Amino acid sequence: MKEPHTFHGGRLSDACARFGGAQADWLDLSTGINPSAWEPSSGGELDWRALPDPSTLAELERTAATYFGVDPSLCLAVPGSEAGLRALGQILQLPGVPQPLCYSTHVQAFAKPSLAGEPTVRVLGNPNNPDGALVPREPLLDVLKAQEAAGGWLLVDEAFADCNPAWSIADEVAEHRRLIVTRSFGKFFGLAGVRLGFVLGPSQLLTRLRHLQGEWPLCAAAIRFGTDAYADAPWIARARANLFVAAQRLDAVLTRRGLASRGECPLFRLGTVPCANHLFEALAQQQILTRPFTGHPHLLRFGLPGSAAALARLDAALAVAGANG
Repeated sequence: MKEPHTFHGGRLSDACARFGGAQADWLDLSTGINPSAWEPSSGGELDWRALPDPSTLAELERTAATYFGVDPSLCLAVPGSEAGLRALGQILQLPGVPQPLCYSTHVQAFAKPSLAGEPTVRVLGNPNNPDGALVPREPLLDVLKAQEAAGGWLLVDEAFADCNPAWSIADEVAEHRRLIVTRSFGKFFGLAGVRLGFVLGPSQLLTRLRHLQGEWPLCAAAIRFGTDAYADAPWIARARANLFVAAQRLDAVLTRRGLASRGECPLFRLGTVPCANHLFEALAQQQILTRPFTGHPHLLRFGLPGSAAALARLDAALAVAGANG
């Protein structure tokens, strides 16, 4: 298994080089990104000649904070939640305690060696990537209390929490708490290329992060798209309903093809197979890209197909490949 396909999703150029075909030939199910993206309105052209205005960045953060249910002073925009996680690792300078099966950046961002008795950053994805597991609010708050008592932090990565607002504990972020929440724009809104995310936490921490980022952390398009999308309540409601229906249809296909799958987040499902590498390659030979994992030879993640035709294509490919790998 080549590293580009096990570290992150996407990277169709690597898939083409290894398995053939042009990028347009491929069905990319390797990510957990909404295939039915939010679309910017046609009104209001962006002025690419001007530097982003600080007032528009402040408006984005106010709009996003309202959406997240947090005070705007506790909300900071970053150029993607992945970049935010890495910056937090640099600022906190504490060893991390990620989940055993987790987003690879959680391990890399908080890789500082641990000393006996040293405070830690407990890092939890909720919903978790790649298994889609959810931790209820009260157990999360119990972890927060334990971390605070030990002088550490709880960092909850809510990159996929937009699908159901009840999953989020963003409203628990406060000045006096050692709680950090990260959010991602690109996954739920389907615009991963915009590179927009948020860090929610105590203002003193955000001040350090803002200084680290410099004067212009985001491009004008990220600011405009984020401001408009977070305010688009009708689209958000439709997307939430449609994603869960689409996930049920994906579940039916995976079950029919003998794949045991799990996950609460509708943007992806994690399948368990005897040999994930075999099934990954069998699907890739048919120009369907999924996501395997280094060190987990029985796990293969499937992103959400974006149409009935795409789902039918996956169904047919699984029939050819053999669902048990």
